[in-house]
Amino acid sequence: MTDQLMQSFHIGAGALGNLSAFYFYSYVGMQIPTGLLADKCGPRRIQFFGALVAALGSFCFALGPSFGWAALGRFLIGGAVGIAYVSLLKVAAHWFPANRFAAISGLALLAGIIGAVSAGPPLRYLVETFGWRSVMLGSGVFVLAVAVAIFVFVRDDPSQRGYRSFLPPESDPSLGETGIIKGLKAVFKYRNTWLLALAPSGIVGPVLAFSGLWGVPYLTQRFSLSPGKSAMVTSSLLVAWAVSGPVLGALSDRIGKRKPLYLGGAILSLIGWSAAIYLPDLPLWLVVVILIMVGWGAGGMIIGFAYAKESVPPHLAGTVSGVCNMGVMMGPMIMQPLMGVILDSYWDGALVHGVRVYSLHAYNSAFLVSILWSVIAVVLVAFTRETKCSQMLRRE
Repeated sequence: MTDQLMQSFHIGAGALGNLSAFYFYSYVGMQIPTGLLADKCGPRRIQFFGALVAALGSFCFALGPSFGWAALGRFLIGGAVGIAYVSLLKVAAHWFPANRFAAISGLALLAGIIGAVSAGPPLRYLVETFGWRSVMLGSGVFVLAVAVAIFVFVRDDPSQRGYRSFLPPESDPSLGETGIIKGLKAVFKYRNTWLLALAPSGIVGPVLAFSGLWGVPYLTQRFSLSPGKSAMVTSSLLVAWAVSGPVLGALSDRIGKRKPLYLGGAILSLIGWSAAIYLPDLPLWLVVVILIMVGWGAGGMIIGFAYAKESVPPHLAGTVSGVCNMGVMMGPMIMQPLMGVILDSYWDGALVHGVRVYSLHAYNSAFLVSILWSVIAVVLVAFTRETKCSQMLRRE
């Protein structure tokens, strides 16, 4: 709904990128606190309150009369739902055996991307039919229902339902209590933490910048598609990403290695982005195929959560997951407004229905950021240390 937001608030690409990034500012900021809170308080409670705040943010965004109110709504939504994935991984560590963790992480990604795909053609149809404000109000009501479901059904550990927990015992009980500063210092003593926190930003950043914001207007300009059809093309990227996550995660669990699939996926994404954006005169069908290839390669980043968890002692699992997820969202947080600024710098004054229109040259210049960041991701993954799917049980 980029065009409707630009029209409603009378803003250009730079301001729209910043509005979108307000979600990621708070999302990133919540990752480390969420990991620490999940380790100490349990994930169910923070998931419940997070869903309530997300609903409030949706209402604020939908009803906001100005850009500032909309930005506040985005900020509340991002911070609230920022707790979801990390706390879910904490639940998974209790409810599933360690050799299924990457596959479960992939299924979680699949569930999340179902939501992202619904923000493509289905959302476009709803927005055109009912208006974006009504759609956002409906989203807020849905999230309230999610909050109720969390309260009723979610439990932190199987023992609360009379089942056996899969959380591994600590090799040293004295390491179990970790304060905020102590926990951060502890996880960053391990080299893989740094590498696995930064690498996914170069994989997820281009995917979400393209599918979530700039892909639809770019494809509309390049191939003269309607916004609805452009949204369908960007959704193909997300569908491939969603499917590859659980497949590559399960394959990594099966072969007993993390690095080869993660590195291979990063390289595949880099090659795909370079071809899709910069090879001239590609037909639309081939661009779709290449974007599917990019999405498939990007699914390898899901392995990074199991990889990171295995790279530190078990009592730091929530903290390192938060650090890793913070890195994931740093990519779109930086790329979306940065690409908007680049687009505005190349704007030639063209307007359609009061909305700025950018040239292909402007988009090609902006997407160069995706290529450079993808290169960095490949280098970072290449320097990680293989865990062979074995959980560290003590300090090295």
